[in-house]
Amino acid sequence: MTGERIGVAVVGLGGAVATTAIAGVELLRLGMTDMSGLPLAHRTDLVPYESMVFGGWDLAPDDLAKAAHLHRVVEPAHLDTVAGPLGKIQPWPAVADPAYCRNATGANVVPIGPLRERVSHLRADLGRFRSAQDAQRVVVVNLASTEARPDSASPVLQSLDGFEAGLDADDPVITPGLLYAYAAIREGCPYVNFTPSLGADVPALLELAVRESVPVAGKDGKTGQTLIKTVLAPAFRSRALTVEGWYSTNILGNRDGQILDDPSSLASKLDTKGSVLNQILGYDVDDHVVRIDYYRPRGDAKEAWDNVDLIGFLGQRMQLKVDFLCRDSILAAPLVLDLARLMAEAARRGESGAQEQLGYFFKAPMTRDGRTPEHALHAQERTLLDWLDAAA
Repeated sequence: MTGERIGVAVVGLGGAVATTAIAGVELLRLGMTDMSGLPLAHRTDLVPYESMVFGGWDLAPDDLAKAAHLHRVVEPAHLDTVAGPLGKIQPWPAVADPAYCRNATGANVVPIGPLRERVSHLRADLGRFRSAQDAQRVVVVNLASTEARPDSASPVLQSLDGFEAGLDADDPVITPGLLYAYAAIREGCPYVNFTPSLGADVPALLELAVRESVPVAGKDGKTGQTLIKTVLAPAFRSRALTVEGWYSTNILGNRDGQILDDPSSLASKLDTKGSVLNQILGYDVDDHVVRIDYYRPRGDAKEAWDNVDLIGFLGQRMQLKVDFLCRDSILAAPLVLDLARLMAEAARRGESGAQEQLGYFFKAPMTRDGRTPEHALHAQERTLLDWLDAAA
């Protein structure tokens, strides 16, 4: 595996998560950082982090050194050290549609045109990237801003034939996120959706992924508050402590928070964050409240605060309070890097369709047959490690 060169094509290349991940790889190349935060750093059977090369699309044309400087996540001393290689990476023009992401704007865009032309544009980008980087494989990772949800019951999304007809008819139910996923699968590129947007998680694109023998995974990276929830909730269930209510609130001031200030994008995010608890506990928590508020002064330093009301033996009530003062991109970027390594491995093994063993990384893991996914972190980790060890 050490000689394999992996291209990572990122949707949202100039965002805080992507620039943090890429800066991290450059610092690893120089031996200037350790493996903290990288859950699978010990797996030498996966491609090395240093074997990854990066490209991708963004609405902003700024090179990655400038973009990372604006996000203020990477420490200035570290950023100065890797500004040279980051400055050489320029985002490709992005496919976008303000109807699905109103708070995301930029001038670095592919002109609005027929959907087939836009797909052709994306596929050509991937082909050029693969050739220019001499990459054995290209993995596509969606780190774009959260889209509003289209009508997931639309016939266009229910079958591959319906989707192809929708492309021919320029059906407005096909979002930019769906176009990126479709283009990636058509190019034979493993596809990861780290956002709450639909991505490849519709029957039509799952059908295509199986037919083309392409692995896909997602959706919505599990980084902060939901990570804590999927650790604590199984413990409460194990000890028969009834969760009477769970109040979760988040404040963040980065671009992700600004995008989620739009109600249509926020609805997609709340859907993935809110479904986890009941599925772990096995009953409905009527007073489960999840809030996300944009608060500009915090930048990337998100605060995730939880209040849990519990009922124990003899009906006695208790409370647990957790205040996680976390760094949004610092938690997310290592997961993106490990997902790229894992998807390259899945492709090497000939896997196709939804990669259920990667549920460890997501709030709303994809499943092959639409059944309820496992959400408890300890169970997800065991599934992932068993899959990795199966090839050992």
